[in-house]
Amino acid sequence: MNIGIIIGRIGDVDGVALETEKWIKVLQRMGHEIFILSGVFKGQVVAPERQTHLPILSFFSPECEWEQNRAFFYPPDDPDELLTTIDKNAHAVSTAIFSWVLRNKIEVILTENCTALPCHLSMGLGIMMAVENMHIPVVSHDHDYAWERGDRYASPFREIKTMVEETFPLQNGPNVRHAVINSAARQELEDRFGILAMVVPNVMDFEQPFGLADDYNEDLLDEIGFHRDDIALFQITRIVERKGIEVAIDLIDRLDNPKMKLVITGSAADDERKGYYKQLVDRVESQGLQDRVRFAYRRILSNRSSTRSGEKRYSLSDAYARSVACTYFSTYEGFGNAFVEAVLAKRPVFVNNYKPVFWPDIGSKGFECVMLEDNQLTDEAVGRIDEVLRDEKLQTEIAEHNFELGKKHFSYEVLERKLEVLFSA
Repeated sequence: MNIGIIIGRIGDVDGVALETEKWIKVLQRMGHEIFILSGVFKGQVVAPERQTHLPILSFFSPECEWEQNRAFFYPPDDPDELLTTIDKNAHAVSTAIFSWVLRNKIEVILTENCTALPCHLSMGLGIMMAVENMHIPVVSHDHDYAWERGDRYASPFREIKTMVEETFPLQNGPNVRHAVINSAARQELEDRFGILAMVVPNVMDFEQPFGLADDYNEDLLDEIGFHRDDIALFQITRIVERKGIEVAIDLIDRLDNPKMKLVITGSAADDERKGYYKQLVDRVESQGLQDRVRFAYRRILSNRSSTRSGEKRYSLSDAYARSVACTYFSTYEGFGNAFVEAVLAKRPVFVNNYKPVFWPDIGSKGFECVMLEDNQLTDEAVGRIDEVLRDEKLQTEIAEHNFELGKKHFSYEVLERKLEVLFSA
């Protein structure tokens, strides 16, 4: 089957792009031919002749930024120009999709979050127009929705409100199937729109080695200012407030062992005005933890590399390899890939019962972990964490147990079974 994927950007490290690449791998393994229509390509995802660049689909295109500013951020007094421009841009998107489908003999369209979150109005509207005119089957892979973002998509214009309500998510009857990444989203779609969606969790490839210690990463702790025999907890997330990184810092303060250290790998690139990052730095200093906490975003990136001067850069897999355990005290996640990554790397993980996903979709499946409620570091929780960090045999037992559960519930094999249903005739 020829499957055409529409996405704002592909080849990047955001959750939507990463999960899309996993779907592509599994769909290709199932024998399907994949074609991609995207506003941004970072690298080659499929054969070049199957990658079609449509710049207007980018979230950073002039068209998208202009629409977002006038619809939500800096609305004019009168919406007429905005509405006319969105309609014109949407027709251009629809026409391009129609041509792309015909040219590549596409049999099913897979939309990746571009008909769920209204962060690109003319893309979502253009897709809806194309689907209505072509009557082509669509699988809408929805990661998050407008109502999950507070007032981000509040507009003073009634017409924009109606457009968001009628276009996001896609609601075109029997030709459209919806896949969501958690059970809370499935329930919301049913309650709000009467849409019956399939939960397809984010997955990892449990057949490929990940987080393995080797000669390359053996000096990672040395290079960031710790010692190789330190008991290192790793916070392998971006630095944004909902990640609850301050709880990991407080945990280090509560653990009565100077060899227990914390490595924070993510950058503050997504932290607005770096306010949260500054709070974390101040917290480390005020608690006198400068020797036990490291911000390592300059040395730990997505992939291995080196600078012109020969300074090594380590991958996320290297970070897991040199961790003893991982902290993940998020307050909210659409899914929570970092938890499953820790499971894949065979590392114990200490987690907050983040909403709305962790317990219903992950924790209740039997994973062995220290779980906080509302990020409260109780004496009992700290004691159990301390016990795990001091006992290598216990770490191994937890890691092996969780790995088998992860393979059962969040592997490529699980994804393949879900895709067989979604893309069946």
